[in-house]
Amino acid sequence: MKTDDLIKALDADARSKAMPLRSAWWLAAGAAALVAAAVFMMTIGPRPDFMVAAHTVRFLSKFVFTIVLAISAFALIRALSTPGAATGRAMAAMIGAPLLVALAVVLELFMVPQALWGTRMIGSNMMICMGFIPLIGIGPLAIFLWMLRYGAPTRPVLAGAVAGLLAGGLAATFYAAHCFDDSPLFVATWYTIAIAALALLGALGGRFFVRW
Repeated sequence: MKTDDLIKALDADARSKAMPLRSAWWLAAGAAALVAAAVFMMTIGPRPDFMVAAHTVRFLSKFVFTIVLAISAFALIRALSTPGAATGRAMAAMIGAPLLVALAVVLELFMVPQALWGTRMIGSNMMICMGFIPLIGIGPLAIFLWMLRYGAPTRPVLAGAVAGLLAGGLAATFYAAHCFDDSPLFVATWYTIAIAALALLGALGGRFFVRW
């Protein structure tokens, strides 16, 4: 079978599902958010001074980064799960969150004395961050990988990695409500590593569970 014919056949199969793929993805996103929220509230929960911190730009900026990542990854994974769908725009949008973090880091380096750079980067919750973002995100990742099987991605490893980024963005959004380290240097380092771990798990999941 030619590649174009195979893609058309996969697309037809994806469209023939009981629930349209577009609607199924929104349902999966809602379920993933509920799972992440449940794990978050049953484990660490929001920081005690959440309402006070919510009035500071540094605290709110963390949510900007994580939400932009989640939204852009959601757009891309929906495209990747549909054979033949254009992915160029969604792929380009993935640069949004890293650019925002990079800009915030540059501003931080200009505003904070060099002697404090290392302290801001290490923070006080490094190990908690590294543990709880993957913990909160593993359930959503499983949901997104299952959704990829419901669709028909032609690049399962890439799709799995994006599922990990989506799960990581969602998990990091919840974790940010607990995190006492608001420095962009901390976010750029430890949030990135924790989310990358979920992306790696997602890529492995795409390789072994999503491929056709």
